Amino acid sequence: MKITFLGGTETVTGSKYLVETATTKLLIDCGLYQGYKWLRKRNREPLPLNINELDAIVLTHAHLDHSGFIPAIYKQGYRGPVYTHSATLGLCSILLPDSGHIQEDDAKFYSKHKLSKHETPEPLYDKQTAQDSLSIFETVDFEEEVIVGDITFYLQPIGHILGAASIILKANGKTIGFSGDVGRTNDLLMPPPKVLPKLDLLLLESTYGNREHSTDDPYDQVADIINTTVKKGGVTLIPSFAVGRTELIQHILATLIEQKRIPKLPIFLDSPMAINVFDFYCQYNELIELSKEDCHKMCNVASFVRTVDESKSLSEVAMPHIIIAGSGMVTGGRILHHLKRLVGDYRTTVLFTGYQSGGTRGGKMLSGVDTIKIHGKWFPMKANVEVVHGLSGHGDFKELTQWLLSSPLNKNTPIQLVHGDPEASETFRDYLSQHTGFDVSVASYKSIIKVE
Repeated sequence: MKITFLGGTETVTGSKYLVETATTKLLIDCGLYQGYKWLRKRNREPLPLNINELDAIVLTHAHLDHSGFIPAIYKQGYRGPVYTHSATLGLCSILLPDSGHIQEDDAKFYSKHKLSKHETPEPLYDKQTAQDSLSIFETVDFEEEVIVGDITFYLQPIGHILGAASIILKANGKTIGFSGDVGRTNDLLMPPPKVLPKLDLLLLESTYGNREHSTDDPYDQVADIINTTVKKGGVTLIPSFAVGRTELIQHILATLIEQKRIPKLPIFLDSPMAINVFDFYCQYNELIELSKEDCHKMCNVASFVRTVDESKSLSEVAMPHIIIAGSGMVTGGRILHHLKRLVGDYRTTVLFTGYQSGGTRGGKMLSGVDTIKIHGKWFPMKANVEVVHGLSGHGDFKELTQWLLSSPLNKNTPIQLVHGDPEASETFRDYLSQHTGFDVSVASYKSIIKVE
């Protein structure tokens, strides 16, 4: 058996791992590359595999860096199954068509304003293709064994977001674990990750491999930032991921308002995708840590902004207010239009709620740039930029280490670190080498390892 690393190496995007036995080929995750332009170009490159020989895709969770290339591979002719949890399918039914829609809109915008080097900019895939790709999904429950050729696998809960799973795969007498994105030990929304079984190899994410989450109270942080912005008479813009982070920030805002720690401001959720996601958090209430009552409070704290005209009308709101909009790394979506209007105002606060990949607008804004480019134009950065630490859905290096040590893994179990920026992965490798007995390596792009 061999594994080829086709993505999610030396970066936190584009996760794809090809598993091959003598008779069977599985692709674990099928993610979209995001961030740096040189990475995004990979989305246009042909995969180094014969799609007709691929027996199945197994999906850990719905975030686009793990699922967003499925419509592209479907467009190329793949019609095999995509196995995943039902909650993940529900979220993908929102995320993937929205991704296609955003790509269509961006292509039209760049074509209209002649902002592209290409005469006719084309999306990687459109909304209809993304919608059609959902027909090949097949749902499985946690712990349910599935057999594909000579490979058996099952999903086990990992926290992080609704439906997220680690994949435990067995073939040729060997057991391999694919961690997916590992959740927090004490997440406000999700339960802690389930411990791993004994493994012969583990592919482990390393997003926070060089960082420890802040112990500061996120409720205190958000309250201070909101109250400071209100005193200036400004608007708080919150770029937020539709799945996980939006729900969490609204839960925090609802709690702060109920406790009268912030004023009852107008709050607008300007993300049709995130609006639809809330239904799934209530539907799968047994998978999260909130009661049904708290779940409904979280959903109802904001006014839902569905149409483009409603979004544009937010410019007429004169009093201090809060706008939550995608995308979380400011790579697209409605947040861009609000930033163009408000980022030059010193009274504005841009509040990030999590990790920003290198090369994204969010990453650049957090680094303190003086200007930011949006839709081909440069805008002065006069707004205050803040970040609330500790809201990430990823475990930090200490949480990941404790998760590993709480499992029955042998101390010499080989670990390949994936899904991390180079510095994070290398730092985590050094830490694990010093504090555990695991045999730790950092995976590289298109490298191949054999499990015998």
